[in-house]
Amino acid sequence: MKTTNIIKAFSGLCMALGLLSACEKDGDLIYISSPTSSELLASKSEVVLLQDDADQTAVSFTWTKSTVTISDESMGVADDLITTYLEASTTEDFSGNVVDNLVTGLTKDYTVAELNTLATNAGLQAEVPGTVYFRLALTTGNNMERVYGNVISIQITTYRIDMSIGFILDGKQEMTDMRLSSPEENGIYTGFMGVVSWYNFFLMEGDGTIWGENTSIFEISTASNIWNLWFPSPGGSYYVIINTPIEEWSALYLPTLNINGDINAEMTFDRPNNRWTYVFNATSTTALNIQLSTTGKQYNRETADNDDAAIDTPVAFVQEGDHLIMATQPGTITVSVPETGDCTLIVDLSDPNNWIYKVVSGIDEGEDIPEVLYLPGIDDLISGDWTFDNYASLYDENTLSYAGVFNIHSEWGYTINIEDGNWNDKYTYTSGDAYAGTIEFQGEGLVNIPAPAPGVYLVDISTKALTYQLIELENEVYVQGLNDEWDFDTPLTAISTGVYQGSITIEFPAPYGFRINLVNGDWDNYRFGGTDGKLYYEGNSMTDDENLSPGTYTMTVDLINETYTIE
Repeated sequence: MKTTNIIKAFSGLCMALGLLSACEKDGDLIYISSPTSSELLASKSEVVLLQDDADQTAVSFTWTKSTVTISDESMGVADDLITTYLEASTTEDFSGNVVDNLVTGLTKDYTVAELNTLATNAGLQAEVPGTVYFRLALTTGNNMERVYGNVISIQITTYRIDMSIGFILDGKQEMTDMRLSSPEENGIYTGFMGVVSWYNFFLMEGDGTIWGENTSIFEISTASNIWNLWFPSPGGSYYVIINTPIEEWSALYLPTLNINGDINAEMTFDRPNNRWTYVFNATSTTALNIQLSTTGKQYNRETADNDDAAIDTPVAFVQEGDHLIMATQPGTITVSVPETGDCTLIVDLSDPNNWIYKVVSGIDEGEDIPEVLYLPGIDDLISGDWTFDNYASLYDENTLSYAGVFNIHSEWGYTINIEDGNWNDKYTYTSGDAYAGTIEFQGEGLVNIPAPAPGVYLVDISTKALTYQLIELENEVYVQGLNDEWDFDTPLTAISTGVYQGSITIEFPAPYGFRINLVNGDWDNYRFGGTDGKLYYEGNSMTDDENLSPGTYTMTVDLINETYTIE
């Protein structure tokens, strides 16, 4: 059996090996064997992958435990001494391209998307059945030769990975309706996005690779510890370039879009629909010749999100067939007028592959989005009646998401109404339970959403996804980000219903501000930001520490009324 010499020169090495007895003296030689091979098994020998099933499990691997022996039988070996890789290749002897994944435990599940990416990287042609060979490779150190186990084969039919589309994920890495385009499939994604101030997001490529940030703003990474990307302070229309080959992105803000020519006016940005509109009165159906231009503000790695540093940049559009392309100088754009009277000029930038312009009859300025949703019935056993006193506030226009913290004690459940005092226009229950489920507008039977056990809850509602979710709050919430510490070591304790209080220490202004997290251990979800004493769910981080001297303060947050104080 092949052996590896390890000089027992440091006690730390003894600990790394998990020795059960102490090293007797420096210089003793201990021999450990290479690991024994493991038997690899797979749940399937043939699989056809479909993109619609991307999140489903495609195949599961299991294997037997490998062992090593040590020359001194009085000593033990740590379980984590062996490093295990699952290798894949399209050649049975693994002489070609080899893709390996570090694995732990004795099992590995691949989703359809993961296996599709692996097989594609190994060299399979899309939509053509091919064989991929798998084996385990084990080693006891980076410089040690690998020990290989049995080889198994799986016939895999992959789907084509479309790298021409970049999918915009929200701060929770959930899919939105926004897309960017990479026509050359070269990892450079462009397009317009309509966003609110400080909107945060991730980019997901067609192969499932997710890009975020883990160094500084406008630099991107696929590291496991990435944060979300975020836009600067102005909300509105941005032309975005995400360049994955050089790992950076930029955002060109359009504060206005001016019309000149047969019409001279300033258009209005319809953010939820990512388009610009202008309503005018047409006195004839004669075609109009116009120009579209503005001066944008360019944000990039050099400017960061500093508004004063943003670079003035000319932006214009020219006509190319029935769509628009960007330019630095405006060209003449000819638009047809369908009829006299009220008309709306629309410049629609929502499709990154097809920016269109048109005039439609009537007034079409986009649909108003309610700022709040009302929850009558959610506290009738406290207030004694159904009222419109409780409401959830809009925090994401793109997903039409609303949230708020409520003291819930309800006898008959509750509804979600869109207007104060309007009992008729409402969302009602369709499936699920008191803590998560689906809703519909003016649902059949108008069934109330079930009431949970009495308590303080965060209620999160999406009228686009037609879902609701309740998270019960514990006795503590957590301040994160102070002194650039992003742990859960600064709790605020409940002093009354929905009100939390505790001591915070400020040493220096936090570079990214600070926030209130509701759930211990969850860095990315269920958090409040705020400004000037007002809390906002998923809002910008608080920056009060910039104006406070170093020292210890008492912080009080009222999550139900969405206020805070630092004294």
